[in-house]
This record gives sequence, structure tokens and C-alpha cells, in this order.
Amino acid sequence: MGPDPERYQRALDALAAVASGQPKPLFDAEAEKAKAKARERALKLLDQRARSRAELSRRLAAADFEPELIEAVLDDLAAVRLIDDAAFARQWVEQRRRRRGKSARMLDHELERKGVIAVDRAAALATIDPEEEREQALRLAQKKAGTLSAAPADRRDRDKQLRRIVGVLARRGYPQAMSVELAKQALDERIAELS
Repeated sequence: MGPDPERYQRALDALAAVASGQPKPLFDAEAEKAKAKARERALKLLDQRARSRAELSRRLAAADFEPELIEAVLDDLAAVRLIDDAAFARQWVEQRRRRRGKSARMLDHELERKGVIAVDRAAALATIDPEEEREQALRLAQKKAGTLSAAPADRRDRDKQLRRIVGVLARRGYPQAMSVELAKQALDERIAELS
């Protein structure tokens, strides 16, 4: 990796200013003081949990920091890799899938709301194996079916139990056809256990 042309030019400008007898300050103290407050707020937010750049931008804007200041602070944090939307997306997908059983579709929607760009979302979601996702949905359906203490008395009761199991999967974003199929399988297994 070669030298940074912008940094090189700044160094040349600073040397020229010193040679002319009118050196400029190396940094703007007032600007740094303003950035320090925004940076502190951003770091406190990052200390709570990882966040996307867009999410931090919205939170800092809500705290009445100027847009130019927000961008400068976020650029600084990104330069030292404290903000990395691709890494954030991978962590989000892994944690929410493992802990909450969310589907890829639901995770994509959540990441989009967090301001993660499509490329980073797609890369993170590509780590999900469709077969593992199906198995996870089945485990969720089986867990819900496991709460049944008695076999349904009639068709109406069976349909009610089936809707409850489908609802568990639907709230996590699983496709309707798969949810119904796996809910039927889990319910039939539970009824067989209870019989």
C-alpha cells in the first residue's frame, strides 16, 4: 500500500507554511472540542451494543449535533474500525438467529431498518444455510407444540392449536407455506406423543 496522497499534500503544505514563517495550527482546537462531545456520545452508544453507521447518525442527530460534525465523527470512528456495517450485520444475523430464531427474511428487514446497505445485508444473510433455517423453524414449532398438555378434542381445537404454532413462526418471519407445513408436522408429532 503506497503513501496517502492527501496526507502527503498536507505535510507539504505544513512544511511550506513553516518555511514562510506563518505556520498554520496542525488542528482546529474548536472543531476538535465540538467533535469530542459528539464522539463521546457515539462511544457511549457503542459501549451499550454494536450499531450501524446510520443508527449512530440518527441518534447523534436526535441529540442536536450538526450534520457535518456527525459525519466527521463517524468518519473518524469508521477509520479506526469502531463502526463497520458489514461486521455489524454479520453479528446481528448470528445473534438474532441463534437467540431469537429469526428467519433470514426478518433479519434482512431488521438490518434494512438499521440502515445497513443491501450489499452488507446480503453478505451477512448468505451465512445462513437454508436447511439449518428450516431445522430451526421446526424446533420452534416443536417447542410450541410441546406446550400442549392434551390432544385436541376436535377439529376446531386442532385448528386453533395449529394457528398458534404457525403464529410463532410467522412472527419470526418464516414463509407461510413452510410455517404451515412445519406446524402440522410438529402438532402431529405432539398428538402422537400424547395418544
